[in-house]
Amino acid sequence: MVRTDAQRNRDRILDVAHVAFAADSDASLNSIAKKAGVGPGTLYRHFPNRESLVLAVYRHEVAELADLAPQLLKCHPPLEALRLWFGRLAHYGRIKHGLADVLHAATSDGLAGETYQPVSGALTTLLDACDDTGVTRAGLDPDDVLLLVGFLWRIDPNVDWEERTGRMLDIVIDGLRKQSVG
Repeated sequence: MVRTDAQRNRDRILDVAHVAFAADSDASLNSIAKKAGVGPGTLYRHFPNRESLVLAVYRHEVAELADLAPQLLKCHPPLEALRLWFGRLAHYGRIKHGLADVLHAATSDGLAGETYQPVSGALTTLLDACDDTGVTRAGLDPDDVLLLVGFLWRIDPNVDWEERTGRMLDIVIDGLRKQSVG
C-alpha cells in the first residue's frame, strides 16, 4: 500500500507534468520535479525515466477523461455535456500531440488498446444520453465519432489552437445534431 504522502507526491508530479508537457513536450524531468515541489530522487522513485512519466500522464488523463462523462451529464444537458467532453478530449489530444514519439513507441506494447476502451465507453455514455433525448442523429457509432474527432491530434498547438479547436468542434456538434425535417 502506498503511503499517503507518497501518493500526494505522485499525484502532484502527474498534475505538474500534465501542464508541463502540454506547454512543452521537451519539458525536463528536473523542472517538473521542481515545480511539483519534490526532489529529483522522489520523481525518479515514482517514474524511473521520462517514458514512464509520459505514459503515466497519458493513462491518468485517459482515466480522468473517462470519469468526466457521467459527471458532465449530472450538471449539463446531454449535447452540452458532449461538447464539453470534446473540449477536454481536445486538451488530451494536445498532450498526445506533443508526446507522440513516446506514445507511438508504447502503442506496440498494448497502450492503445488499454486506453481506447475507457474513452470509447465514455463517449458511448454521452451519445446514448444524447440519443435518449433526441438531440442527435439516431444510431451514432462511438468508433465513427472518435475517428471523426481525430483531427484534434493534428491541430498545431502553437497557432491559435484554442480558437481553431472551438470552431472545429462546433462544426462536429452541428453535424451530430438531429436534423429537423421541414
